[in-house]
Amino acid sequence: MRNMNASLMGIGLICVGIAGGCAHQQRASVDVRDQGWYDGEAGSLSDYVQLTFAEDWVKAGESYFDPTGDWIIFQAVVRPPAGEEPDEHYSMYVGKLKKNNRGDITGMHKAILLSEPGSANTCGYFHPTEPGTVIFGSTIGAPKMEDQPGYQRGTGRYRWAFPIEMDVVTMAVPAINGGSAYGASVPTPMFERPGGYDAECAYSPDGRHVVFASIEPGNIGADLWVIDLYTNVQRKIVEADGYDGGPFFSPDGGWICYRSDRKGNNLLQLFISKLRFDSGGAIIGIEREVQLTDNEHVNWAPFWHPSGRYLVYATSEVSHRNYEVFAIEGDPAKGTEGRRTRRITHADGFDGLPVFSNDGVWMMWTSQRGAIFGDDERPTSQVWAARVVDAQP
Repeated sequence: MRNMNASLMGIGLICVGIAGGCAHQQRASVDVRDQGWYDGEAGSLSDYVQLTFAEDWVKAGESYFDPTGDWIIFQAVVRPPAGEEPDEHYSMYVGKLKKNNRGDITGMHKAILLSEPGSANTCGYFHPTEPGTVIFGSTIGAPKMEDQPGYQRGTGRYRWAFPIEMDVVTMAVPAINGGSAYGASVPTPMFERPGGYDAECAYSPDGRHVVFASIEPGNIGADLWVIDLYTNVQRKIVEADGYDGGPFFSPDGGWICYRSDRKGNNLLQLFISKLRFDSGGAIIGIEREVQLTDNEHVNWAPFWHPSGRYLVYATSEVSHRNYEVFAIEGDPAKGTEGRRTRRITHADGFDGLPVFSNDGVWMMWTSQRGAIFGDDERPTSQVWAARVVDAQP
């Protein structure tokens, strides 16, 4: 649900000297075994790795693995030099993961900036079969912030905006294929649509379709659309009152998951829908929709485990001041009552936006469980990863 200074303008891809040990030789880290959350998560997660740090980033989050598990794409606000104000919007980055000789994740190399200076960016994702190709939501230029629609939980401070200039963009990143970090393509709109917010995008497992959330001109709620990249045909597949967004395909490509505010009460609920295909394999609609949650909580950012048996998501079930990652059964034969859930994270502050590597070995998420930086009152949102011990509900 996102910019470097003006001296970098005109360079399509920048290697940022942070997140790999260049800008700060010492980073404040926590001893996970001394944390109150360690014992609570012991049966679910292990081998914790903090990938971004507050010394480098004002905030970072919403990250996704590439198909190989060697790279991640994430949105972040870089920490500026002392005395300068940070950027207002998230920028989009990719980073190669550090691994030991056993293949364990141990950190991240220097991050590479993808987005244009001044732009707002969100929801990056890797192409499943074309290494180095990515998509994300971007305004490309600086968005106009007056009267922008957005989502906000009551009077809470957190709000995510829906800039009308936001498009789903695509670009190639040569560094992912062993090439240079410079000279890449610039973010380019993937398709043409009437003016409005288009973002929250993800590829189907075969790379043929992209599902995304769109707010058409004159509307206040987002609907879900899909584009067939073979034919460039766009179809609206989920249309309901209020906001529908954050869609992802199931591992087999036959379903999508998403979040929805059907009741207009800002309490997001989770849904999955079985897709309808024509004889040529094009998605033409929804066969049936299954609601996973129906409660008094904000449930969002669902993401499938590679097994397809369950999903992980963020929820306010513990507290609106303390979002945690839960897992929930994905069985479409069950209703909202009696559907098993499992709490995965136990740290104070925000834990959310969970995703899995393609092999299901690692979970990555955004967390406020790190060390406090400088004069900050609390830990900032940063990217973490951990080995999955058992997350099934």
